Amino acid sequence: MSAPLVIRPIRPSDDAAVAAVIRTVMPEFGARGPGFAINDPEVDHMASAYDRAGARYYVVEEAATAEVVGGGGVAPLDGADPDVCELRKMYFLRQARGRGAGRRMLDTCLGAARELGYRRCYLETLTGMDSAQRLYLSAGFHRIDGAMGATGHFGCDRFYLLSL
Repeated sequence: MSAPLVIRPIRPSDDAAVAAVIRTVMPEFGARGPGFAINDPEVDHMASAYDRAGARYYVVEEAATAEVVGGGGVAPLDGADPDVCELRKMYFLRQARGRGAGRRMLDTCLGAARELGYRRCYLETLTGMDSAQRLYLSAGFHRIDGAMGATGHFGCDRFYLLSL
């Protein structure tokens, strides 16, 4: 049995660890170059990037060691209706996968989205992130044909939407 995982709001002291998670996980799935979130300027300062109206970001950490092993958040979807948020930068190191962290983080983020008043949640991902896509479908997201908003992530090729 694995030690428990804890989900909590991000703190500025988490920035380097969250950036390391993102930069470790995305290349595992071929998301390296232009058009992927790994290159977003906010990656190095996630706490301040999500310290604004309509946004929240959380980390998941090992309870025993307080090591940050993942994260995820919601924020307004740029270039879309104000009632649409985007599920953003939800990634987990291998050691956190298969332990329920994805479901718990997704539930936390969707709860925050509802609390913030959003009516729909959008996300984009890519071929190969099969476990994540199964999670999204099981949570009620449905696949849509194309991108929404102006994320700048032209490397993504799978798009999902959920009515909250």
